Order: sequence, then structure tokens, then C-alpha cells
Amino acid sequence: MDAALAFPLLAALIGVALLFDFLNGLHDAANSIATVVSTRVLRPHVAVAWAAFFNFIAFLFFGLHVAETVGKGIVDASIIDATVIFGALMGAISWNVITWVLGIPSSSSHALIGGLLGAGLAKAGLSAVVWDGVIKTTVAIFLSPTIGMLVALILVLITSWLFKRVNAQFADRTFRRLQLISAALYSLGHGGNDAQKTMGIIAVLLFSQGLLGGEFYVPFWVVITCQAAMGLGTLLGGWRIVHTMGSKITRLTPHQGFCAETGGAIMLFSATWLGIPVSTTHTITGCIVGVGAARRATAVRWGVAGNIVIAWIITLPAAAAIGAMAYYLTRAFA
Repeated sequence: MDAALAFPLLAALIGVALLFDFLNGLHDAANSIATVVSTRVLRPHVAVAWAAFFNFIAFLFFGLHVAETVGKGIVDASIIDATVIFGALMGAISWNVITWVLGIPSSSSHALIGGLLGAGLAKAGLSAVVWDGVIKTTVAIFLSPTIGMLVALILVLITSWLFKRVNAQFADRTFRRLQLISAALYSLGHGGNDAQKTMGIIAVLLFSQGLLGGEFYVPFWVVITCQAAMGLGTLLGGWRIVHTMGSKITRLTPHQGFCAETGGAIMLFSATWLGIPVSTTHTITGCIVGVGAARRATAVRWGVAGNIVIAWIITLPAAAAIGAMAYYLTRAFA
């Protein structure tokens, strides 16, 4: 284990991790609110407050399996030190800022994992990689939007059949009310999966400094601080990406918004319970594509969806490259 950090440096590094968590909420706010805003069920500022609240209380509903995966299931915890953590965070934050400025709904989750892999590889080579966790996460990159699309498509078909003899205005009012519940559930899943990634980063940093008594776990103060940082980021919102997620991919009705959010919530709840750090961006995009395709294939703007897929593909290697560069620069000037 490397020499212990002075407390001010340790606190500063935890602050950088919380900054990433805040930016995660800011960057991914659109994932929680795009559908409920685009269907005009909630006004944008009410929607972000709604999403931020459920982001914050997510720790009451989920275990910490995702935090454990990120903390010790991507890169071997024994090689992680403050420099690796800093490189990982710089890779993730830099890529988040780049894609946020450009309005590209990339994955904060995979930016963090890419940054962690890049810094870990820079320090210890391939021996640093925990392949089981990396493979599980990589497979989820491709499966989460695909399964989300299928689940949302099935939900559209089932609810359409159930409401086929119901008055159209009554059905619309019903789905507007139901969308409040589906948006809340999706925000719970978002907070449960995404905030835990930063929890894992801070916990493994504390572990590397010998502050957890030799056993990896996530202290409660880390849990509550990370949930608060993410909730605050969501509260400030990400309006550039809302436009892409809510209207550029396909135009949504309250019925479709409910099905997309419910499908996304099912996916995020399942992944969080299994300890898989999936992308909320990937998941909700797949669900939105699914509900659009249920109407007709031409209802989906496949060019926009294709650009988002390209962003998914380059996120891991781009964040890894930045993370490795940040690690080398930090070592050179340390």
C-alpha cells in the first residue's frame, strides 16, 4: 500500500469524487425526466424536483451491490491508490463535461468505469483488471438497451390491449397519473444504481488508505453524501440532453412515456439488485426506441439513436485514455 495521504489531500480527493457524483446527476437528469417533461405531465422544474427527491431516497430501497462491484470488481482493490482514483475521476469528469457541452447523452457510469480501467492499466497493466466484473459490465452495455427496448415494447402492447375499449380521454388522464409513479420508480432506480458508483470509488479510496480496518465496506456517511450530491445535480438538471432524450428520438404520449419509464425502472431495479453498474442513459434510450417502434418503425429517428450508440461505443475507451493520461501526469508531477 502506498504512503497515506495527508488529510487535506484525502478530503480534496473525496471532494472530486463528489463533484463527479454531482455532475452525474446533472448529466443524467434528463434520463429521469425527459419522458415526463416531453409528455407535458410535469413542468421541467417540478419534474427535476420530483426526480431529485427519489434519487436521494434510493438508498432506503437498495443494497450496496453496485458499490461493491465498482470498488473491488473492476480493478483489483490492492493496486488502487490515490493516484489511480484521481486518474479515474479525471477521465470520467472530463468525458462527462465534453458530452454535456455537446448535448450527447453518453453514459456517466461507463465513463467512470473507463477512467478506472485506464488508470488501473496505466499503473499495473492487465494484471490490474478483474475480468469477471469487466465482462459483466461490458455485456450489460449491450444488453440493457436491447432488453429495455423489448420490455417497453411488450408493455405498450399489453397496456394497449387492456385499454382498447376505454375512452381515449379517460385513458390519457389515467396514463398521466400513472406516469407520476413510473417517473418516481425510474428515478429511484437511477439513484440506486448511479450514486453507488461514486460510493464504490470513495470506499475503495478509504480502503487503500487503511481507514476501513482492513475490510472493504461502504460507510453510511459515504452513502448519504453520495445520494445528496447526485440529488443536487439532478435538481439543477441537464436541459440540453432533455431535448434529445424527450423529443428528438421519437415523440411520446403519456401512454408511451409510462411504458418507457416503467420498462427502464424494471431494468434498473434488476441490475442494481444483481450488482451490475448499467447505464441509465442506455436503458432509457432503449425503452424510448421500443415504445416508438411499437407505433411504427418510422416513428423513431434512427439517425439520432445511431449517434447515441456511437457515443456509447466510444465512451469506455475515451474515458480510459483520459484516465491513463491523468494518472501518468499526476505521477510525473507528484
